Amino acid sequence: MFAAIVPAKNEEKSILAVLTTILRLPVDYIIMVLNGCTDQTLELARSIPDQRIHMLYFTDPLGIDIPRAAGALYARSLDVDGVLFVDGDMSGDIYQNLLSLITTVDSGVDVALTNCYPYITSRQKLANLVLKFRAKLNRELDLFKSLGLATPTHGPHALSKKALSNIPIEAIAIPPLSLFWAKKLDLVIKVATSIPHQRLHSPRKHRKHARLIAETIIGDCLMGINLSQNLPVSRSLGKHKLLGYHPERRFDLLQTWEQALKSRDIFYEQHVILPRNPTLACNFTKSDDVNG
Repeated sequence: MFAAIVPAKNEEKSILAVLTTILRLPVDYIIMVLNGCTDQTLELARSIPDQRIHMLYFTDPLGIDIPRAAGALYARSLDVDGVLFVDGDMSGDIYQNLLSLITTVDSGVDVALTNCYPYITSRQKLANLVLKFRAKLNRELDLFKSLGLATPTHGPHALSKKALSNIPIEAIAIPPLSLFWAKKLDLVIKVATSIPHQRLHSPRKHRKHARLIAETIIGDCLMGINLSQNLPVSRSLGKHKLLGYHPERRFDLLQTWEQALKSRDIFYEQHVILPRNPTLACNFTKSDDVNG
């Protein structure tokens, strides 16, 4: 069994296109992780009558990458053989690429990545800086020759059951750390496909967002580099502490979610919409308190 995990926050413009692509894939579950949505993303997703779609709905924003980890925990509870991560804004025609990621894991690879920067000879200064640190981490892990600039941070990727079970969930929430753990655990890591960034059709964001994303990724890479050198984990570069969106990552909610999956308590019941038994669907509104 394979699961596709689709994190989404206010993706009403793209979610139907993304799901249309994923529904064609040989997956048994489509785990949507909706966090902090204030638009029609939930309603649009629920309009699709497909029994494979399971929805995890959090009224509070979980922060960047935490939804991936929340979906991964749910996939673990379903005992799947692998997971595919596709963001809810990746509405491009990438079906064959996603299929390649799944078949690569099926062939015995544990971490299948996408190269989102093929054939680009000139980049903006900020993008160059981010890629410099991605390359530095991959070199530190002795993976640059095989992976180049590919990373779980960017683009669709897939994990085997072995990777899903053994990579710490906190590392899945900080993507460069999942690469560190994959290397440490001697997992098989491979670039399975290439998608030029523009083909993902992810919408352009404002400059402030671009800067914060850059700080987040560089800080994440610094954490991975420190771990690989057996140094205290830090996001500091000289006198600068690169936080970006990192402080908004809700590790507290991730921990609560992990405990709820084990006990199937009220927190679980309030946040899962199951397709096969409508009576179990959550009776909540968007104004409900996620901690209620």
